[in-house]
Amino acid sequence: MNITLSDAAKSRMKTYLAARGKGIGVRLGIQTAGCSGMAYVIEFVDSLNPDDIAKTHDDLTIVISQKALIYLNGVAVDYRKEGLNEGFKFINPNANGECGCGESFTI
Repeated sequence: MNITLSDAAKSRMKTYLAARGKGIGVRLGIQTAGCSGMAYVIEFVDSLNPDDIAKTHDDLTIVISQKALIYLNGVAVDYRKEGLNEGFKFINPNANGECGCGESFTI
């Protein structure tokens, strides 16, 4: 699993996990959505599924299912705050295109 997290992304994920008060890590995944076909998902993880792959980044466990890894291997995740907008930004070398708003992608 080749996933890169910026310091800002790691910090924000750790903050959310700590505020939640439980969980073993954060799951990066995909779901069918948006005008381009697939959207990124970030979820809390309380237990691992049989097909999960886990990797620790500076005391933060990132979990990805083997099915999602096909689409997310090599992805870089950043957290950006620009004016009133803030959120996670995925830079995915596997994506062939994104919708205009950047919320969904296609492979």
